[in-house]
Amino acid sequence: MPVMREELTVGSLAELAGVTVRTLHHYDEIGLVVPSGRTQSGYRTYSSVEVERLQEVLFYRELGFSLDAIREITSRPDYDRAAVLQQQRYLLERKADRLFEMIDAVDRAIVAHRNGVTMSNEDILEVFGDFDPAEYEAEAEERWGESDAYRQSAQRTARYGKSDWQAIKDESEGIYRSFVALMADGVPPEDSRAMDLAEEHRAHISRWFYDCPVEIHAGLGQMYVADARFQKNIDKHGEGLAAYMAAAIAANAAR
Repeated sequence: MPVMREELTVGSLAELAGVTVRTLHHYDEIGLVVPSGRTQSGYRTYSSVEVERLQEVLFYRELGFSLDAIREITSRPDYDRAAVLQQQRYLLERKADRLFEMIDAVDRAIVAHRNGVTMSNEDILEVFGDFDPAEYEAEAEERWGESDAYRQSAQRTARYGKSDWQAIKDESEGIYRSFVALMADGVPPEDSRAMDLAEEHRAHISRWFYDCPVEIHAGLGQMYVADARFQKNIDKHGEGLAAYMAAAIAANAAR
């Protein structure tokens, strides 16, 4: 039989979780983690259910999610703890990868400084030049968390390992290179070759992340030029690539 966990007072839970009593009171006030029991003396207590909820909240806080976003996620009718934990594991892995990259960059800087080696500007700032999608996970959840596409993407990517992400990277970079080649040859984005490549890009999203109909794909194309961060990330593969892709995606959606 499963072992029943004791109910905890706010002070005991605060000490166990490494947070302040004031924090738990605030979570109670906003309906995020609400104690469900009471002692004989009338003090409110937390059951195992609330302890598990606090764990999930603290994971999300570690990832940078706002309290409003966490409350919205955890209050959904279709909330699934197992799926949430899988998503959190994936996000934390992404964060850990980024931290290891930063540690490696610091180590290289220490060695260079110790040995009197002058690093190039590119080497010094290399780790900061990469677009990191994990940086915008919280924003994506707040903006699109209600969508089936976001939930489907979160469920799929939670299962991916290193080889999967390498395959995704190789495939997407191949698509970018093909777009750049068309641009270099002066092929207009309305040309069938560019539209076929846009269709390949849509299939890539559907295969790895979520079902992406042409309407959603067209919206993504618009975002590639409307959001400076996306444009910068895409244009690093070739100047003007974001605008070219957006036009090709729009043409493909219209045909």
